[in-house]
Formats: sequence, C-alpha cells, structure tokens
Amino acid sequence: MIHAEREALAGELAGLDDAAWAGASLCGEWTVQDVVAHLTAGASTGRWAWLRSIVGARFDADLHNARRLAEHRGATPAETLERFRAVATSTVAPSGHTAAWLGEVVVHGQDVRTPLRLPRVPPVATTTAVARFFAARDFTVPGRTVARGLRLEATDGPFAHGEGPVVRGSTLALVMVLAGRSAFCDELTGEGLPRVRERL
Repeated sequence: MIHAEREALAGELAGLDDAAWAGASLCGEWTVQDVVAHLTAGASTGRWAWLRSIVGARFDADLHNARRLAEHRGATPAETLERFRAVATSTVAPSGHTAAWLGEVVVHGQDVRTPLRLPRVPPVATTTAVARFFAARDFTVPGRTVARGLRLEATDGPFAHGEGPVVRGSTLALVMVLAGRSAFCDELTGEGLPRVRERL
C-alpha cells in the first residue's frame, strides 16, 4: 500500500509546473516541494540514522525534520521528484510501525493534493488501515487525543472507533482530522464535530 501511494503521488506530481511546486501545502509553512522532500527523507532514514538525527537535533523534531528535508530536497522540482521516485519501493523506515508510515504518505499526499485540487483519493482499504492506527494511539500524530470520548464512523467503509458523540465522514476525512488537519472538518458531520474542532 505504501509503495502504491508513493507511486500514485509521483505520477500526479510529474505534471506540475514550477509554480505549483512552490505553492503552499496544508503542512504548515512547507511548500509542495518541501513535503515531497520530507517523504523522501522518511523513506531513506532507518532506525539508527533517525536516532542519530533526532539526538543531534537535541530532540527538537522541527529541527530534525528541517535538516532531513534539506538533505533530500533537490535543486529543482524535477530533481526532488526524481529522488522521491527513487525511494517509491523502499522498505526503509525509522521504526517498524508500518501503518504509521502508510499514514505518512496518505496524509502528506493530501497535504499536497488539496491545495492543488488533485482529485485522487486513496483506496478505502488503505485509509482504513491508517484510521485504525491513528485512532488507537498518539504516535506520529495526536490521533488518540482527537478521538477520545467520540464515536468515529466512516460513511464509505468499515472503520468505526470509540464510544460517545458521533463524528461521521469519509475514511480519508477522518484520517486527516486525526492527523490534525482542521480543513477536513468541513467534510464531517455529527454531534461530536464541535468537540473535534475545539481539539484541533
């Protein structure tokens, strides 16, 4: 699934002009090119390299990410895309939490697609695997904190989690909200939605 998502995103990015690559993503101050470089870094950094990097950054995740992004960002968008394509089938990751790294490419894929109005939605089986992982723990994103005391229900697949006021929407929208992307709240409904907005 990870490989399929990387390859799909690379295919979409191939048609972008330089202005699109320099455009904003949903990921803070990162441009589209920055997000892609970050994905390349994640697929290139094993456990020990990640530990060295995070310790070297004195456990400052932002500094760690900035350094690795700079390492994998090409001089041009074409070079950045070439580097991303080169790791599309990589099995390297900072830990063995495979669903987390699937979530990484799903979430950052939408961070890029949404502002660019690229229409692809990952398969429901893919987003379901990510939703289940995110809702159960705070790991790479604050998913468990966002989901606490709520009933999350996907309208397009089997994902359901928790008890409490209901929040409904597509599995992808639920994933993105669990990952802290408030823009996707507009795609959700239910009496629990105000609580989600407050948490984000």
